[in-house]
Amino acid sequence: MFATLGDGAMGETGAMQERDVEARELDHARAAPRAVHDAKAAARPGLLAARRATVAGRDRAADAAAIASYAVRLAAATGVPRGGTVAAYEALPSEPPTEATLAALAAGGIRVIVPVTLPDRDLDWCDPADPARTPLGRDAIAAARLVLVPALAADTGGTRLGRGGGSYDRALTRRHRDARVLAVLHPGELRTDPLPCGDHDEPVDGVLTAEGVTWVSRARA
Repeated sequence: MFATLGDGAMGETGAMQERDVEARELDHARAAPRAVHDAKAAARPGLLAARRATVAGRDRAADAAAIASYAVRLAAATGVPRGGTVAAYEALPSEPPTEATLAALAAGGIRVIVPVTLPDRDLDWCDPADPARTPLGRDAIAAARLVLVPALAADTGGTRLGRGGGSYDRALTRRHRDARVLAVLHPGELRTDPLPCGDHDEPVDGVLTAEGVTWVSRARA
């Protein structure tokens, strides 16, 4: 079961950045069984195309403000205290915007950390306000009681489909056992049909969009 709480096209630079990420990550197979890996690879082009079409019709500034507002309320609802930690990320141009979310959380006295991708595709973490991007260590995510992660889609059973690098599946194994994990999506990217899922895939507890928060079942958790 799941429940909901809640009421321009990319520029050339952004498109190149997207293609860069796709090119680096689509070759990732690692431990996923071949059938699951192939199903994920087959799903991604359609999801990416649908996302590009979605982005062209969204008001990015309005989405940014809405996501930030819900994220602040979500941090309070999940028990993140002033001085507590939220792990989030800096969105790519086609992803739901997170810059306002990072700023709003920090303005409320919450410590925000964002990932730094390492050569082995694992994640270190840093303070986005730190110009030096000083690494905080791979285990920094363990301090977070709320973790916001990127995704191309998620389903109502808690399966998240990313871009194929496996970075978050590794990083999430180091999260605090009580942390809530939510994928940040555009409206319409939460699916009722199951996404392909491997044994190494870490589930999410819910989805955050510009329209609110949807908690999912996490049947595999």
